[in-house]
Amino acid sequence: MITVHHLENSRSQRVLWLLEELGLDYKVKRYARDPATMLAPRELRAVHPLGKSPVIEAEGRVVAETGAIVAFLTARASGALTPAPGTPERDRYTYFLHYAEGSAMPPLLLKLVFSRLAPGSPTLLRPLVRAIAARVTGGFVDPELRRHAAYWESELAERPYFCGEAFTAADIMMSFPLEAFAARGTGAGPRVTDWLARIHARPAYRRALERGGPYAYA
Repeated sequence: MITVHHLENSRSQRVLWLLEELGLDYKVKRYARDPATMLAPRELRAVHPLGKSPVIEAEGRVVAETGAIVAFLTARASGALTPAPGTPERDRYTYFLHYAEGSAMPPLLLKLVFSRLAPGSPTLLRPLVRAIAARVTGGFVDPELRRHAAYWESELAERPYFCGEAFTAADIMMSFPLEAFAARGTGAGPRVTDWLARIHARPAYRRALERGGPYAYA
C-alpha cells in the first residue's frame, strides 16, 4: 500500500490526483498547516528530514519531491500517462516535468513571500517594508509571471495538453503552478482558463479532492 503524506493546499494534491488517474491503491495521512505561519507541521520531519510535502512511502522506501514521485508512480504503473520514448511528446514531457517546479514555481513563491512581508513586520517598519515589497513585486516578480503566463498561452495554442494531443502526467505536474497563478488573480489567459476547466472536470481529479479534503485552488 502507498501512503501519501498530504499537506492541505499543497503540491501533494497532485500526487493524489496522479494516483487516481493511475488506479493505484493508496491511503492518505493528512496534515494541517500552522495557522500562524502557514508552514507544514513539525510532524512531517519524522517522515523526511526537510519536513515538506509531498512525501510518499511505498515498498519500504520514502520518496520526496513531486517530480520524483511522478516518475516513481508512473513506472510502477508500467509507464501510464507517459509518452513513448524517442518521440517529440516524450521530450516535451521531460521538459514540463522539470519546468513546473524549476521555472514556473519560483516567481509564484516570491510573490507569496513578498505579499506577507509587510503584514508580518514591526509597525514602525511596515511602510518601508511595504514599499520595498511593492518595488520588487512590480519591477521583477509580476513581469516574470506575465512572461510565464504568455508562454503557457502560446504552448496551449498549439496543442490541447502540454505534451500534445494526449493528457499526461506532465499536465498533472503543471496543474499546481497554473492553479496558484489563476487563484491569486494574476490574469490567467483564455487558453489556461480552458485547460484548467478541462482538467478540473476529470473524474480522477474530483475523486482526488474527495480523498484529500478542502483545496483552495480547485
